[in-house]
Amino acid sequence: MTKKNIPVEFVYQLFALIIAIIIVHAFYVSVVRPNAVEVIAEQNNLAKQDKQYVRERSVWVLVKDMEQESCFILGLWALAIMGFKAKEITRERGLLDENLIPIAEGMRILPEDTREFSRQVQALPADRQRMLLPRALLSALRRFGSTRNIQDVSSSTHTICESEAERLESELSMIRYISWAIPSIGFIGTVRGIGEALAQADMAVQGDITGVTASLGVAFNSTFIALLISIFLMFLVHQLQLLQERFVFDTETYCEEKLIRHMKSD
Repeated sequence: MTKKNIPVEFVYQLFALIIAIIIVHAFYVSVVRPNAVEVIAEQNNLAKQDKQYVRERSVWVLVKDMEQESCFILGLWALAIMGFKAKEITRERGLLDENLIPIAEGMRILPEDTREFSRQVQALPADRQRMLLPRALLSALRRFGSTRNIQDVSSSTHTICESEAERLESELSMIRYISWAIPSIGFIGTVRGIGEALAQADMAVQGDITGVTASLGVAFNSTFIALLISIFLMFLVHQLQLLQERFVFDTETYCEEKLIRHMKSD
């Protein structure tokens, strides 16, 4: 994106994070934690009545702690960012279906013709001119008009597409950071749960292991949920990266087939 659009994406990401916090926290306060408390109380009563009772794993208990809540917030935030980027790529891919420079089969473009074809691209709306395909086409036409060298044109187009691929790759760093941070938060829950379990070791020695098992549940549940979310996000990150790479490759192919192969320097 150009500098003009950077604040738009930043504001979007900021509001996406705020909305994710509000939605997830509201769901936890109104649904998850009340249900988890109810399930735990019911299981405790059944355990008191039947010493052989085996507690069932409840989804509400699995996700009730603050570490899992934080993971869901970050996961939802990452999904919002990926959705924004996927929408931008899809919007830019739409130009690949358009004939921005109408050239009939067999027609040749001479260096003297580049100014006329450049005007056709420059006639596009300003927001479209900032997209990769129009920038690549304009660069190719200007380079051909100034150097009359088709090899230079091809190299120029490749350079622009390569720099765009690097930019798109660098913009995935925030999503990758979130995907890394989620398992880390899960491990924090593991450390917290094990620490609480060790603090209640005296009670376990006396025969009451309820507190220890509850704390160990926090430890393992947080890591379990965090890893599941991370696996899902990493799959989507790779799909988004694949979408971006195909877009850049198809753009370079478009320039080669729709423009460069029609050029003639003599």
